[in-house]
Amino acid sequence: MASDLERLLGGAAQVVPAEELEGKLSLGRPLRVKLGIDPSRPDLHLGHTVVLRKLRQFQDLGHTAVLIIGDFTGLVGDPSGQSETRPMLTPAEMEANARTYLDQAGMVLDVEKAEIRHNSEWLAKLSMADVLRLTSLATVAQMLERDDFRERYREGKPISVVEFLYPLMQAMDSVATEADVELGGTDQTFNLLMGRDIQRAFGQEPQVVLTMPLIEGTDGVRKMSKSFENYVALTDPPEEMFGKLMSIPDELIAKYVELCTDIDDAPDTHPAERKRRLARAVVERYHGREAARAAEARFDQVFKRHELPEDIPQAAVPGEAMRDGLVSLPHLLKGVGLAASISAARREIQSRGVRVDGEVVDDPQALLELAQLAGKVVQVGRRRFVRIAP
Repeated sequence: MASDLERLLGGAAQVVPAEELEGKLSLGRPLRVKLGIDPSRPDLHLGHTVVLRKLRQFQDLGHTAVLIIGDFTGLVGDPSGQSETRPMLTPAEMEANARTYLDQAGMVLDVEKAEIRHNSEWLAKLSMADVLRLTSLATVAQMLERDDFRERYREGKPISVVEFLYPLMQAMDSVATEADVELGGTDQTFNLLMGRDIQRAFGQEPQVVLTMPLIEGTDGVRKMSKSFENYVALTDPPEEMFGKLMSIPDELIAKYVELCTDIDDAPDTHPAERKRRLARAVVERYHGREAARAAEARFDQVFKRHELPEDIPQAAVPGEAMRDGLVSLPHLLKGVGLAASISAARREIQSRGVRVDGEVVDDPQALLELAQLAGKVVQVGRRRFVRIAP
């Protein structure tokens, strides 16, 4: 049977310093294991669960999961991996997103046993003298060691001074919670290592940094992100979640199985069957066994037997889609929930991913007659259907 250390190292990208984790595990007390999340968006996807699952592993081994809701840092936005300054969110947006995050994090963590903190508790109380002391502990040269900052500086793109403060604010989270271990994705490495430096400056034992890989999205190219529309959201309906997972490139199956499920991969099995096992496991984890079975049956109905689903939702043409008595297809797709935005709808149309009554429509400027749509099925991609009310 694997030791606690071996289990915790499973799937990890890097542990810094590696030898210190074993030392902390031998202290004979529960470790304080910190994960910070900025509620910059209202929902979580499978990419977020990679690090949440690692935090749950620590929790299951008797350690204290310290989940920090970045209601203060989130106002700034983490610059990690960003090519430009992020717009600042309002406190109201932060609060609304934070409520959703906690509900969804509870699908992975035992939230009742976790220590939930908001970093406004300590960051909002810092005086200007405190901020000056904090900024004296880091240099501009250090900040420009970050790949994203260095590239933006080289390209002449603006870097806000407040973005330089972000790693320091995150480091103060580690000081305030006396973190023994901090978790994050590989894109967070700079921020997490800054936490070690600042803890030392405040007379604390520095935390161990454990990073997890970023998973590519369903396109197999870019990291999973809502911005790239290649994500599998925890709140996706079961059949959509199943279908998205069946669409991932074969070379990602092993990575998804290891980082997103508790099942073992079967590399000698046909890729299609491996994806089925993956999709069943993920849907069952977040929606239950019966939902997973129904999602698989629906997938077979639509994609193996090329039949329309039996339970296609019905929607009326929204008023905002009407243009001089005709229906704007992009506005229709957004209005009935088949696309997240008008621009996303146009991209789907241009990529020949939209069908009306089985016929491809590839003109993003398409205006259709209302009578032409009544009772017809509008389909986006391979999994999204709406029947237009007669």
